[in-house]
Amino acid sequence: MQRVPQKVINVAWAYLWSIFFWMGLASLGAGQDKVSQWERGLHTSYWTALLVDGVWALSAALLTPPAFAIVHRYPITKPIRFTRIVGYVLGSVIYAVASACLRWILLPPWNSLSLQFERRSLHGLVASLYIFAELIWDYTIIIAGAHAYEYFKRAREQELERAQLEQALAASELQALKIQLHPHFLFNTLQGISALIDTDKARAKAMLLKVSSLLRGVLQYGNADLITLDEELTFIEDYLSLQKMRLENRLELSWEIHADTRQLPVPQLIMQPLVENAILHGVACCRAGGWIRITSRRVEGTLQIQIRNSVGGSARGGIGLGLPNTKARLRHLYGDEADLSFDFGNDEVAIATLTLPAFVSRQQGGRGVPVSGRETAHVGSQDARADC
Repeated sequence: MQRVPQKVINVAWAYLWSIFFWMGLASLGAGQDKVSQWERGLHTSYWTALLVDGVWALSAALLTPPAFAIVHRYPITKPIRFTRIVGYVLGSVIYAVASACLRWILLPPWNSLSLQFERRSLHGLVASLYIFAELIWDYTIIIAGAHAYEYFKRAREQELERAQLEQALAASELQALKIQLHPHFLFNTLQGISALIDTDKARAKAMLLKVSSLLRGVLQYGNADLITLDEELTFIEDYLSLQKMRLENRLELSWEIHADTRQLPVPQLIMQPLVENAILHGVACCRAGGWIRITSRRVEGTLQIQIRNSVGGSARGGIGLGLPNTKARLRHLYGDEADLSFDFGNDEVAIATLTLPAFVSRQQGGRGVPVSGRETAHVGSQDARADC
């Protein structure tokens, strides 16, 4: 079965709406004519009045879609063109003649004094043009309505285009932030490896292999903005394993990851800058080392991730991209629904708190989110987690 072209369907709907509108006016006009005749002592049925007014309305309904099409093609917009104004004035004459001819074809002329239909004749056709003021008024209403429709349609399209442009801009900015984060992470890691090349080549080689594994993990998710917390934690564990190779016993780790948070979606690499910041300013800068504790839990419909670390020694300077990047990504992804805060607790403890909307989705970033079977990692001692 051949499918009806969309253009034909649109034209059919245009005529249906036009006929519905004008016939509604015709029913009101017939009621008004009936009241007027009753006041003058004349008696005709409502259906006769509806027939006369219905033919007038039908002729207008048949000419309305073409008029809308002309306005769509040649609207009066700024700067106003004189030729279009002249064209619409001449169009009123064409409309009056076409409307009169349609009425004459559809129904014999109606004599409002004798309340009878007359025979069709050339004189009757010309006489139907005597009410040219009413015909031009109908034409003016149609053209004004068509321009109003075009104005609102274009305003809606412009608003939609503006929203799409804003969304595309936000997506491009977010992608730029992710591209910016990857070299930042790689630069800081390679800088740490370079310090070991001359002193411990075996460990430097092992760290390079671990870096390649981390990069494969990043590329695995491609351009996905969201992954599960479980997948993010896998990356963080590998990253901390790399840092453990460099810092050895100077880095102590503990975890408290609630099982009901593991499948919640989080932005990819959202925790890495926070963990890196904790190592840079809380562990690596201290001769005696330090500790890091990572926790996750649900709090009143949100996912709360905390990274606590000891504070001591003199922190080294950095290029400062990770944390502003993290805040910018949260703003683009969640607006005001996500938050990143820093605080210093008692006993020289730095606390980074990441608060995200807690919603469960089976599709993240255009791919299925796997259900993990990993168990909750409870808080351990200040000893490092195995292989971390």
